[in-house]
Amino acid sequence: MNEHVSSWLESFERQAMIRRALMVSGNIIDLAFNRHNRLMPINRVIEDSLKAQGFSQVVFYSRLSGVSGITSNEWNDLTQIGIQGEQGDSYDFDDDLETQNSVSNKGRIPIEPQNFFAVVEQVMTKTQKRVVFVVDWSNYLFGQVNALSETERAWLQQIATSLRDAEQTSGVEAMSQPQSLLIFLCSGNAALPPSAYLNNPLFAEISIPLPSIQEREAAILARFMQFNVLGNLSAGSKDLADFVTLTDTLTLRDIDNLARLSRQQETQLNLQNLISLYRFGKRQSPWEKLNYQRLKETASTLQKRVKGQDQAIEAVNKILIRAYTGLSGLQHSIKARTPKGALFFVGPTGVGKTELAKSLAQFLFGDEDACIRFDMSEFNHEHADQRLVGAPPGYVGFEEGGQLTNAVKKRPFSLLLFDEIEKAHPRILDKFLQILEDGRLTDGKGETISFADTFIVFTSNIGAAQIQPDTHDTVSEKFKQAVQNHFRDVLNRPELLGRIGEANIIPFNFMQDPNVLKAIARAKLKPLTIRLKEKWGIEKLVFADEERALDVLVKQVNLQHGGRGVLNVLTKSLFDPLAEFLFEQGEQPQRLKGRTLVIEQAGKTFDFELN
Repeated sequence: MNEHVSSWLESFERQAMIRRALMVSGNIIDLAFNRHNRLMPINRVIEDSLKAQGFSQVVFYSRLSGVSGITSNEWNDLTQIGIQGEQGDSYDFDDDLETQNSVSNKGRIPIEPQNFFAVVEQVMTKTQKRVVFVVDWSNYLFGQVNALSETERAWLQQIATSLRDAEQTSGVEAMSQPQSLLIFLCSGNAALPPSAYLNNPLFAEISIPLPSIQEREAAILARFMQFNVLGNLSAGSKDLADFVTLTDTLTLRDIDNLARLSRQQETQLNLQNLISLYRFGKRQSPWEKLNYQRLKETASTLQKRVKGQDQAIEAVNKILIRAYTGLSGLQHSIKARTPKGALFFVGPTGVGKTELAKSLAQFLFGDEDACIRFDMSEFNHEHADQRLVGAPPGYVGFEEGGQLTNAVKKRPFSLLLFDEIEKAHPRILDKFLQILEDGRLTDGKGETISFADTFIVFTSNIGAAQIQPDTHDTVSEKFKQAVQNHFRDVLNRPELLGRIGEANIIPFNFMQDPNVLKAIARAKLKPLTIRLKEKWGIEKLVFADEERALDVLVKQVNLQHGGRGVLNVLTKSLFDPLAEFLFEQGEQPQRLKGRTLVIEQAGKTFDFELN
């Protein structure tokens, strides 16, 4: 047996010898290997296989192009079966015959569907010919299942009659021979009305998946001389093994395109850059820029934005270093097509979990907008997974696709932030298991989306209401235990944490250090200074005694609210009184331009003066 033959082709050949109808769907526009190790379009592979099995004729039909694959005379012979059949069973083919006689032997024969299916019915029910009728692009044949026209219903009846009343062979020798067969070749399994094939033993479904790793390797070797790349693609080489892994989710036609793309470059690209250029239009993946020098600066870069969580930042830094050195199986592991990393941030509200995720996106991809956030409290009902991957065919919103799959398709290099994951419906967790295990999701439209270049962060407040501020080690252990208890005992889904890894659960501490709270307050005051200058023309914003003022502010912060508590106090004690002061200047706003606004402390409140 040819080692390159796909499992779907083996199933197809087996079913073709015992069934009377097949629906072949899925990746039908791709290439495949036939029994002679030749790469061919799938419709030609099917034709080649059927003829090798002993079928005498393979007739292709599409609604637009009519009949092809046989000569006009051969088609005339088939139509005569209907005309010369039993009394009362004849069909009117006069119009079609007149057209057929004018068509050359190598041309296509126009014919209406009802006349084509009439011929199919006559051949299958009145003869024991070994003819295969292939309805190509049958996904364009029928309309909406719930709104079929009378004509379409008549076609279905013709199909059903052809299968039910097909001539049966009972001889022992004849049972090993092919029978007339009807094949529907379509891009999706929803192309035919279910009434045509459900619970029908005469009908079988064959799904053509994306090519396997063995098929992709064979296709690359078959195009070995056509690639112009930096690397050795000969059989058994490491470069070949890496390249095959990089082509995960690609078709064999994509591999042809890669060879063509490599020939169009002025300079040779390495294999990873060729894939990046083909998939994303970029010669270099952002992950390749994550080098030694940048990783040396991870902690200092993240600490500029995230205050008071040095332990969490150090944990993130260790994970990135572990990944870079190849000891985690994540980033820079060319074999791993799973996401580059998966972290679980847990801790009180307002302590910097989301801010650290945004900072990490900025660090990894050079753009904070690369952090794509999903508020999981919006996905707390049973069918919310359809919002992530898209509704199935026939349902409202099918054409729009899924929020998650669309986002990754549009921006494959991104950090996916799933905020407050504990609020999502447990059914959603199945999607995350698939992403973390396989690195891919299939959306509602049947398109496979790769998550291999994403970084995933889950955040959670599990245990925050029960756990009280304490030493960092104590708080960290309590939060880790709360997360494990929730997924193991409450959700009964410990496998999700197993996919993430216990080492990647990163607890955040309560913010108790006044210096950290003051640092957050200073950071929040910077945008205020910029806004005052833009809106009112105020040159500077200064405190008469900044340290004392900030001490007064942070003493009012509720430690359970973390950084958000700082903003709440600033809003109540500073921003609101300042807004009233500016409003009073509204009649003569020109008095503010070029001035310095001084904030004077008066107990727990503040006064404002212009200098």
